[in-house]
Amino acid sequence: MPFGQFIVKVHGRCNLACRYCYLYEGPDSTWRTRPAAASPAVLDRTADRIAEHAAAHRLRHVALVLHGGEPLLAGPERLAALADRVRDRVPGDCTVHATVQTNATLLTDAGVTTLARHGIRIGISLDGGLAAHNTLRTDHAGRPSWPAASRGARLLAERHPEAYAGILTVVDPRTDPLEMYESLLALRPPALDLLLPHGNWTRPPPGLPDPAGVPTGPGGRPTPYGDWLCAVFDRWWPAARRETRIRLFEECIALLLGLPAATESLGLDPINAVVVETDGSIEQVDSLKSAYDTAAATGLDIFRHTFDDALRHPGVAARQAGAGALAALCRACPLLTVCGGGHYAHRYRAENGFINPSVYCADLDRLVRHVADRLADATAGDPP
Repeated sequence: MPFGQFIVKVHGRCNLACRYCYLYEGPDSTWRTRPAAASPAVLDRTADRIAEHAAAHRLRHVALVLHGGEPLLAGPERLAALADRVRDRVPGDCTVHATVQTNATLLTDAGVTTLARHGIRIGISLDGGLAAHNTLRTDHAGRPSWPAASRGARLLAERHPEAYAGILTVVDPRTDPLEMYESLLALRPPALDLLLPHGNWTRPPPGLPDPAGVPTGPGGRPTPYGDWLCAVFDRWWPAARRETRIRLFEECIALLLGLPAATESLGLDPINAVVVETDGSIEQVDSLKSAYDTAAATGLDIFRHTFDDALRHPGVAARQAGAGALAALCRACPLLTVCGGGHYAHRYRAENGFINPSVYCADLDRLVRHVADRLADATAGDPP
């Protein structure tokens, strides 16, 4: 499958120092030797390579994700220029959907106006909708980011709703799920991405038991993340009106109904995202950096290699292999086509790589079965 999502690291540093950050506090240290920001030459060549790939595969749609670090450290004008450059160079029948993922602390009215004028939608990363949820999101001097982040989120919701893509939040089972959800609703996001923390069998996520001696399957251990997500689902699903979209839930429902759904967390669809780092390196997605140092590396770069070269990289091929890349336990599971083995990065174990069920196997089993039960209840009276 050709790449359809191009994640471009326009800036490789962050103005925050979140204490749980897998990118800067995790096992991968490749960011330390890379330029802080992508040079004009890197961005120009990246636009050429995206256009080349779109033309070669006759792509009708391309997702351009402006990322970091904190991409707004590069300035809104530079982000706008890159989006314009990619749109100018792809074939005329290819639509470029551009977004920027930001911590919201640097959002200003003028900056958002610039991004919106150039067709760039804005996604925000937060730990919740209250100051108490965001205490680990501090700047490098230890000062809280919440005042600036909340100001940026409200600016987006109140003055530029057309440019508001949504909020990304990492699940924390220590929080009250309903308080968390409703606090995020107060920021009026059109969509929510609820993500599981990037842990694995070697570096387990917070709240899960030490994996030593724990069976790799849906039974045998508590499901704090699954329980948290089920509680939010039960608040979201029966609401009189759809207050926001929640990607994880919508895609779980689609997969249960036998419909296609594209997500890293569920399903068997091949992953079609690729990363360009600030030095022009072509890499696999950042989540792999939570496994071990250089896990995302391909040895390729946009000056000497095409994105088709990256498609042939063994790591990319493994992530596009569907059920063939899964552990035997996953291939035998009745939830295979919905769960899909979970997020690739969450399967890692130092002893044998990624041929394992997700470290969240039991949590995903809990969530999928819960959603299936609710869906069955809702459709029980429908005619055949």
